[in-house]
Amino acid sequence: MMALFNKTALECSKLITERYSTSFTLGIKTLDQKFHLPIYAIYGFVRYADEIVDTFHEYDKKTLLERFKHDTYQAIEEGISLNPVLQSFQLVVNEYKIEHELIDAFLKSMEMDLYFQDYDAVGYDEYIYGSAEVVGLMCLRVFCEGDCDEFGRLREPARKLGSAFQKVNFLRDLKSDFVDRGRTYFPNMNFKEFSRDAKQEIEDDIQRDFDDAYQGIINLPRGARMGVYLAYTYYKTLFEKIKSLPVAKIQNERIRVPNPQKIALLAQTYLKWRLNVI
Repeated sequence: MMALFNKTALECSKLITERYSTSFTLGIKTLDQKFHLPIYAIYGFVRYADEIVDTFHEYDKKTLLERFKHDTYQAIEEGISLNPVLQSFQLVVNEYKIEHELIDAFLKSMEMDLYFQDYDAVGYDEYIYGSAEVVGLMCLRVFCEGDCDEFGRLREPARKLGSAFQKVNFLRDLKSDFVDRGRTYFPNMNFKEFSRDAKQEIEDDIQRDFDDAYQGIINLPRGARMGVYLAYTYYKTLFEKIKSLPVAKIQNERIRVPNPQKIALLAQTYLKWRLNVI
């Protein structure tokens, strides 16, 4: 019956992913079947931690996050949790030997969201590493299936991809982060005086991350390549849309890629994968 308990927990993480992110769900579905549930488990874990700091305003977020952190490590150490999100996550952490340092860094960034509203360059880099880059590294541990040499070769591109995704998120959510949460992630940026030149500088930085990340994507194991490339393509499309818009537009709207366009990107990615050009 333990197998049923584990499967049910993993299916809960799958449901969370499907409810919260159509783009990541599409990406995961295009991975090799063996990667689906482990990546759902990672997404479910990071999504619930993010919910604590971004959504539960009427509750004591600090206490909730501390409890979540304690319960996470207890689940990993004991190999079991009655919380299905933590049960599925601990299964993946223990099976794929995901380093605790990555989990520490992620939870530290979530904690930073409780206290920091403006970031200097050091804090910005630390936040991006913990909130995004390490999530890419957790997924890479799954994709490499214990091959430490392969993980080492792909480590830096995986970090760059997570960094690019997070910085695009920051641009996309510029208004909601500032107005709803009082946060400004880009260092030394005044939201009300956000200029075209500042936007261009951020975009140049993101483009470098995307360029470096692509070199890792094309060298991923074939079973992981199409799904990661699809996520890359989706974010690159969102990024190009943001680049084409004036500062005032992204200060006042949350920019999206419509679902029909996401489906078209999926079809294009599948064709490239079948032709072995990615």
